Amino acid sequence: MNDSVSKTLTVSFVVCLVCSLLVSFAAVSLRDAQNLNKLNDQRIKILKTAAIYNPEESVESQFTKLTPKFVDFSNGLLLDEYEELDLTTYDPVYFSKQANFSSPIPSDLDIAIVKNKENIGKIFLLKDDNDELEKIILPIRGYGLWGTLFGYIAIDKDLNTIRGLEFYEHKETPGLGAEVDNPKWKALWNGKKIYKDGEIEIAVIKGKVDPSNTMADYQVDGLSGATLTSRGVTNMLAFWFSESGYQETLKNINYDS
Repeated sequence: MNDSVSKTLTVSFVVCLVCSLLVSFAAVSLRDAQNLNKLNDQRIKILKTAAIYNPEESVESQFTKLTPKFVDFSNGLLLDEYEELDLTTYDPVYFSKQANFSSPIPSDLDIAIVKNKENIGKIFLLKDDNDELEKIILPIRGYGLWGTLFGYIAIDKDLNTIRGLEFYEHKETPGLGAEVDNPKWKALWNGKKIYKDGEIEIAVIKGKVDPSNTMADYQVDGLSGATLTSRGVTNMLAFWFSESGYQETLKNINYDS
């Protein structure tokens, strides 16, 4: 009887051990592929934001149309290199969590609940065949209802007109806040304005935009049943287009253009 129990326990242990080893091996061997898929998904979002994505072409070849730049948030300057950081693989969100590469945001300024902002950002420039600036793609993030929304926004060379908005990660409620992924809602952003007389006016409103309203160009239809998500998107843009975000960078781009 005791021998039977011992054998059963031994066999169970061996089976569990073998299964654990197989799962661990699969996880390790697939890690590179999973990371590559995650990177490609994010790159597709960037390409879609810039309105240049073609599913018939490889993501890698399309991505070469964009020029990445570091952003020094202390002065808004664009950089091609910064210390030992690799511009190709640099992930601002990751570095926002590293104490030596980020700074806490004062609570009175942190309307998007970002908490810590990377000292060095990363943006993408889209240029035409004559090397003239067409669009700027900026990473953005901010708190919605259940968590942080991570995405990209594209603005025109006039530095004030929105040309695309995409989110690659969020925790919003399906059918409500998750409608930030609805193509019809995202299409509403094309042509909307950010600044009016130097002030940030872009906002997601409650209900639908009245075309006759003098502020219609600065307003986007609210997400039905998702007031907090709508407010979160508004606060997110208000933060990243303020002095706390890319405002100084956009001024520098304007001076350079």
